[in-house]
Amino acid sequence: MKLRYLLIALQFLTVLPIRIKSEIQKTDFGASLLYFPLVGLIIGLILSGINALLLILNFPPLAVNIILVVVLIAITGGMHLDGLSDTADAFLSGKPRDEMLAIMRDSHIGVMGVLSIASVILLKVGLLTSVAVPLKITALILSCVLSRWSSVLAIFLFPYARKDGKARVFTEGMNLKIFALSSIIVLVFAFAVWRTKGLVTLLIAAGCTYLIGKFSNRKIGGITGDILGATIELTEVIVLFVVIVGGGH
Repeated sequence: MKLRYLLIALQFLTVLPIRIKSEIQKTDFGASLLYFPLVGLIIGLILSGINALLLILNFPPLAVNIILVVVLIAITGGMHLDGLSDTADAFLSGKPRDEMLAIMRDSHIGVMGVLSIASVILLKVGLLTSVAVPLKITALILSCVLSRWSSVLAIFLFPYARKDGKARVFTEGMNLKIFALSSIIVLVFAFAVWRTKGLVTLLIAAGCTYLIGKFSNRKIGGITGDILGATIELTEVIVLFVVIVGGGH
């Protein structure tokens, strides 16, 4: 494993204070996609540790879950939620393709964007509260890992909708080898964490990612960084749903 690729992935997906001493090459971004699931694992383990600590301190379940969602937002700098809000504002605007792309780049947030953020946060808190206690750690880790891998899948399957953009360097560096290795890592991990149900959860997450990508492709001719952020947020919610259905509450 090349540590610099993992550090690049951490730097892109989180606000953790990561410093890379050597100069980053353009090809490094594509290679870092392999480690997106590992970044999800790190985030999931951090949340699991906080969950255990708060339970030891006798925090009530609702308070624990609100704190976990807030910490998740803090770790990612809210950038995935920002992508979700921009996507909601654009896709629900009824505007043509070029105007939707312009809306995504607008720093102002609209009503649909605010509603999408509020809805996802409330869903996460409510779903975490409904997860069976023995499956809480499974839910936290699976949702973080599979959601980060979902962006790798979207980048592999769909073209980039803009001529430029921050996420374009990742799409240009994607290839079959990176996608295959990343998928093998996720496949093994999903099975190790939740056996057959983990694999089913992975398939459902992949299917939902494909549907999101197809919808985006029809709307704007591909994906953008905002679409990837929205995909991560929605996949987290979907995985929590699946864990509740598959494991009881």
